[in-house]
Amino acid sequence: MHRRFAVMSCAIVAALFICSCERSPSPPVALAPERDSPAVASAPAAPPTDLEQLAERIVRQSAGVQRGEHVLISGHAHDQELLENLAVHVRKLGAFPVVTLGSDRLERRMFFDVPAEFDTTVDTFTLKLAEHVHAIITVANGLEEDTFADADPKRVAARASASQQMFDTILKRGVRQIEVGNGLYPTEWRAERYGMSIGDLSRTFWEGVNVDYTGLAARADEVSKVLSGGSEIHISDASGTDLRVRIQGRPVYASDGIISPAEAKKGGASASVFLPAGEVYVTPVPGTAEGRVVRPVDYFQGREVRDLTMMFAGGRLTGLTGSGPGFESLKALYDAAGEGKDQFGAVDFGINSSVKLSDDARVGTWVPAGTVTVGFGNNVWAGGDNKVLYGHYVSLTGASATLDGKPIVQNGQLKM
Repeated sequence: MHRRFAVMSCAIVAALFICSCERSPSPPVALAPERDSPAVASAPAAPPTDLEQLAERIVRQSAGVQRGEHVLISGHAHDQELLENLAVHVRKLGAFPVVTLGSDRLERRMFFDVPAEFDTTVDTFTLKLAEHVHAIITVANGLEEDTFADADPKRVAARASASQQMFDTILKRGVRQIEVGNGLYPTEWRAERYGMSIGDLSRTFWEGVNVDYTGLAARADEVSKVLSGGSEIHISDASGTDLRVRIQGRPVYASDGIISPAEAKKGGASASVFLPAGEVYVTPVPGTAEGRVVRPVDYFQGREVRDLTMMFAGGRLTGLTGSGPGFESLKALYDAAGEGKDQFGAVDFGINSSVKLSDDARVGTWVPAGTVTVGFGNNVWAGGDNKVLYGHYVSLTGASATLDGKPIVQNGQLKM
């Protein structure tokens, strides 16, 4: 699945990105004219959680909002209650919220109906907003998985180029970014992918968002210390994955649900959290990724990809193969992406034992303890310096990983 540069920044440009797992740095697109509009997905049932309490925790603890700050809050109308609660708690701290509401239909039309001649135009309005906002809170709650299926890859690349200045501004200013979604927002199609009922996925998601962040932060610190003391990670699984990457001296970051004052001051990867939280990640020593990653089943823009294989040598992607109805679109988007698209990105370890998928899950996702996620392209979200607005990451379930020969994940079980 995909991920992530600062995907929450999608909010600042009204979700102008293809997001398949909510953290992929896939840029704005225009739909092919011949594609029929899909049926509108039904809104999810009311979440089984206290939205008032959750909003206060996100604003105070995750975002660390301070008096006088400007906070952008974005999501779709079916989560309007949560978005309103977030705005109220921002204002109760003496800060100033701006709430934007979108929809899958609006995002689709913003590309389907907008002429290609505007793809390279820099949006100076949102650029000005990026120069003043202090925090972005995004509820990544799209209901459709194929909103941007059949997008023209060349237009994707053109819109990415036009958006680069805005993303650079957000990064330079150290804007704090909080995403609520993280590839787990409850939808019927995700529930099917994860081998769960929609009710079970909804409970898993909201309980994951509400996990004790203090305890999770302590666990993240333990895992970070282990990785910081190591030199080489070796990842393998029964599907044929066999990858080695060096991390000696590389900074280690975590999404633990909290942005502390020190992290906010540091900015970058330190000032981002993805909820449900529970990940520790590290970027590679440049040029050291060697081997292959194999994913028997994946999905791209709602279409199945089979036997996805990524070959790495000298830290770069040297081969990308697969089959199935989704692979051609995946490969076309890769081919059209900009410089840096082929660089190995990061290694991400899920550490949240409270978030569990079914044994029948066809794909994985970031946060369950023992999940190992790897990929290529943008890695700013993980503390790297590859800012290309493109990336593809896959979550491996049941994989094993060693650090300098010592097991840290064994058959999908976290050992750190």
